Amino acid sequence: MRLSTNNMFDTSIATLQRRQQEMQEAQQRLTSGKRVEKASDDPTGAARAERARTSLGQVDASQRALDASRNSMTLAESALGDANELMQQIRETLVAAGNASYSDPERQGLATKVQGLRDQLLSIANRTDGAGGYLFSGQGTSGTPFLDNPVQRDASGARIGGGVGFEGISGNVTTGNLENYPLSVDGRQAWEQARSGNGTFETGPAPNALTGKASTGYIDSGRVTDPALVTGDSYSIVVSGTAPAQTYTVFNESQGHVPVASDNYAAGQTVKFDGMAMTIAGAPSDGDTFSVKPSTADLKLFEVLDRTIESLKTTGRTGPEITQSNLVNLRDLDAVMNNLANVRSQVGEQMNNLDGSESACRRSRFTTRLSNLPQRIWT
Repeated sequence: MRLSTNNMFDTSIATLQRRQQEMQEAQQRLTSGKRVEKASDDPTGAARAERARTSLGQVDASQRALDASRNSMTLAESALGDANELMQQIRETLVAAGNASYSDPERQGLATKVQGLRDQLLSIANRTDGAGGYLFSGQGTSGTPFLDNPVQRDASGARIGGGVGFEGISGNVTTGNLENYPLSVDGRQAWEQARSGNGTFETGPAPNALTGKASTGYIDSGRVTDPALVTGDSYSIVVSGTAPAQTYTVFNESQGHVPVASDNYAAGQTVKFDGMAMTIAGAPSDGDTFSVKPSTADLKLFEVLDRTIESLKTTGRTGPEITQSNLVNLRDLDAVMNNLANVRSQVGEQMNNLDGSESACRRSRFTTRLSNLPQRIWT
């Protein structure tokens, strides 16, 4: 086999050029610390690197969303804690207002104190998240989520509208990633959806069945004695006769004023029927009537406070009227406080979930980097 001088020369030059190129590539890998500089070096490794890069990007995005959610939830939890402290002060003030020795001017002074605390609570309900939004805006609002509208009254002076109202959309804003971390709290749920009464039923005074006047007795918030017997119907309790020979009759109003229970009445009598019990005290007159109806999840915190302030400002009330008003106001105050506490516990649970998600993010980032560490591809 004959090889020409030119062929041997060309082969030698090509070999030298190839070795020089390989040396340059090796030097480049040493300088960059990357095994694969371009996809053609190792298509399989390059694809693996792209998947790793995508995974790390998702983890970083989740971490940013998690940090934003934690900031909002931390601020919301703090706001609910501040609200609870103010509500405790209002409750203490209302307990003091039940003192029989207090005069009308003294109760009006307490009303002024409650008014100031109520205004502080409104500022908490409209607290911002530090990023241009509101902690309790729900799914969003064009302005502050709670607006204090002027009170409207009818010809008799009775309140028919106004007060603080939620202007947002019920629900909450989330980060939109797979985990859907929350960025806001449902303001309607927190401030306007407490269960009325004792959570199962709601008691209260009604006009005297004979005279139409206010009752001279009063009724407590009641309790459930047998949940299986509670019907969810509405009732009225009517006291008949004059002391000491009085009786009471319980009527089921949902079924057409049908009597369901009756007995002799004595001061401090506990009335029991259909799995419920409540105490009527004071000195009820002939025809005094009390209502019992199912609880609803629409008790509004600011409405309770406004009603409390209004009752404390009212002058010329009798002892039973003051006692009954205080019992109702304290009952409703406890209900809205319990609702705030429940929402606060939900926020706390969200914060615990965020801690767990952050640990998962860290593990995912570490695992992704570790699995691609020997490759040193692209990154």
